[in-house]
Amino acid sequence: MKLSLAWRKHGARFALGVMLTLAAAVLCLAGNENIARLDAMLGDWRMRLDAPQLDRRIVIVDIDEQSLARVGRFPWSRNVQARLVRQLTGHYGVAALGFDISFPEADTSSGYAVLQGLAHGELAGVAGLPAQLEKLRPAMDYDGLFAGAMRGQPVVLGYSVSEQQRKGVLPKPAFTVADLNGRTVTAYVVRGYEANIAPLQAAAQGAGIFTALTDADGVVRSSTLLQRIGDGYYPSLSLATVAVYLQARAIAPRFTGTADTLSARELANGGLEHIMLFTPRGALAIPVGEALTTTVQYRGAGGPDGGAFRYVSAADVLAGTVPPALLKGAIVLVGTTAPGLNDIRATPVNAEYPGVEVHANLIKSMLDGRFKARPDYALALELVQIVLFGLLLAGALAVLPPAGVMLATVGALAAAIGINLYLYAAHDLVLGGAVLLLLILALFVANLAWGYFFEVRKGRALVARFGEYVAPELVAEMADDPRRYTMEGENRELTVLFADVRGFTAISEQLAPAALREYINAYLTAMSEDIRDSHGGTLDKYIGDAVMAFWGAPVAFGDHASRAVASALLMQQSAAELNQQFCARGWPALRIGIGINTGPMHVGDMGSRIRRAYTVMGDSVNLAARLEGASKLYGVGIVAGEATRAAAPDFLYRELDRIRVLGKQEAVAIFEPRCPLAGAAAAELAQLERWHAVLARLRARDWAQAGAQLARLQEDFPDDSLYRLYAARLERYRQLPPPADWDGVTELQSK
Repeated sequence: MKLSLAWRKHGARFALGVMLTLAAAVLCLAGNENIARLDAMLGDWRMRLDAPQLDRRIVIVDIDEQSLARVGRFPWSRNVQARLVRQLTGHYGVAALGFDISFPEADTSSGYAVLQGLAHGELAGVAGLPAQLEKLRPAMDYDGLFAGAMRGQPVVLGYSVSEQQRKGVLPKPAFTVADLNGRTVTAYVVRGYEANIAPLQAAAQGAGIFTALTDADGVVRSSTLLQRIGDGYYPSLSLATVAVYLQARAIAPRFTGTADTLSARELANGGLEHIMLFTPRGALAIPVGEALTTTVQYRGAGGPDGGAFRYVSAADVLAGTVPPALLKGAIVLVGTTAPGLNDIRATPVNAEYPGVEVHANLIKSMLDGRFKARPDYALALELVQIVLFGLLLAGALAVLPPAGVMLATVGALAAAIGINLYLYAAHDLVLGGAVLLLLILALFVANLAWGYFFEVRKGRALVARFGEYVAPELVAEMADDPRRYTMEGENRELTVLFADVRGFTAISEQLAPAALREYINAYLTAMSEDIRDSHGGTLDKYIGDAVMAFWGAPVAFGDHASRAVASALLMQQSAAELNQQFCARGWPALRIGIGINTGPMHVGDMGSRIRRAYTVMGDSVNLAARLEGASKLYGVGIVAGEATRAAAPDFLYRELDRIRVLGKQEAVAIFEPRCPLAGAAAAELAQLERWHAVLARLRARDWAQAGAQLARLQEDFPDDSLYRLYAARLERYRQLPPPADWDGVTELQSK
């Protein structure tokens, strides 16, 4: 009893919480651009909470303002770059050197080309000049100096990609389309590039793409590990540098599973989960996401004072003043933080973040084997959290007082944030939290607003919603006690009716559009009034010239079948009156067919997120629609199922047949309601008695007796279409008798 009382008191609020929870679950599944943006913002905040720890394996040689002041404006000539490489690889013994800089054009700053031009032009006659120039060539060929410094050293050059141009020479790809053996690997595809000149590319051990991958808001949150150019897949600068550092002999994709075992995400990426580096110390697996991307885990605020990576000035490296222990065996990235050199990126942790440090963070993740990732089961985890938090909070907020509601909400928010942070920090799981946090806030607001929005306005909303379907007096009754009524789906025994205009296609061809509209509007209005206003029916929908209605919901009637039959008889009467008016105006005659059936149905508000309707569904509904179609076959205005006849015994019925509709095994008896039983005339009763005798003789296979009795009926009622139908059947049975196991059932082949 207590549980029942509690449900009556708080059940609606709990139900609202459940609905909000389900809506949140659907939103989580469907995805949304705004939700994705909120998740990105929460992810940015979460990443900023990570305390930086200095990684001594990776050092950034910074072309900073000090370097520009001491060495000169950038870009530096290639002889300076050669000195920098020799210092880092020879003097300091770095393990790998990556340039976050490209060299797409030859360096002519030495003036050697000018001297050559003079030697072949104005100074062509000077003896010994060509030989002297040849002696100077090694010292003045800055590209050659740079290439010589790189040759045989663990140097990786950088380059950019674009859609507009092709400059320089691409390195050898990590792998090609042909290497995939027919598998599909989704990647970012680019057509152009600004790579390094051929001598430099030939001298370097590798090269990688340093072009940043930005989100719609301009923030760099992820990075490509490989991109596709033509038929080749080319690594990023970070991946290429790690490959050289680990002395990897190959970079290759690793496919897992077969097509029938892959998840949707895996299948979209060809089953590719990892990029493999095959090194002398074993294979290194680097996880990849969609389109060969990975999430960048930023550590610290970036820059020399960020605390994650050590920065040294390029000028100090050239001068040899950097302590050797700082650089020996390290991975060095050459980049710039100078404001005028345009390598500052917007990131989750800092709006002005050095681009070179993005690569440093990726290299650290590869070396540590730890990547912040969103696995395939992340969505399932998010849904579990939404359902658990939603249901628990919906139940709690429905029964708690206002102070308790506030405390429960704060506690839920803290728990949701805490779980998200724990999974991120301890298990490297990147989970969205926006939908869950919005759900918690929505439950809080909904419970606070309940008193006004759902209690005070419930009656008005009910009147407005159901006023489309049922009579005003019934809506008023519902508004007095709205808790008894719901739009939610439920199973009930109801009676449903279908009505349709006979020969509507021919009618529409005979009338002008304006007249046709007036014709159909007059018909629909009259039928709707007979259904809704006269006998309390619920108007379901108009389907062209057809009308669908039902009785017994939302307001329950014990006599719903009788109300439906009474409405059908009234509709036929109204159609006859309309027909007189239409004929007087020269319009085509109006004839309608009606099908009625009673049985279990599912009733409620159904549809999509875009449009919903209060309607009924089920086999009993389908049978009613078939009976409406059968009315044309039997030449009667109304056909009712045997369940309707049993539920509405206060009417006089003429049995029409026993039928089996397409797709069903069970046969049903069908009847024509003639009039209220109390007012039935003696002649009407006598006619039905004679007709039912004909049916009995026919089903007994007494063709002669049935034919004789039917002939006398036809003499008395020559215009009755049913009698003509059976006369034709009898003649057919005489000529071609049905089989011995005939059960007297007519098979309806049409739907």
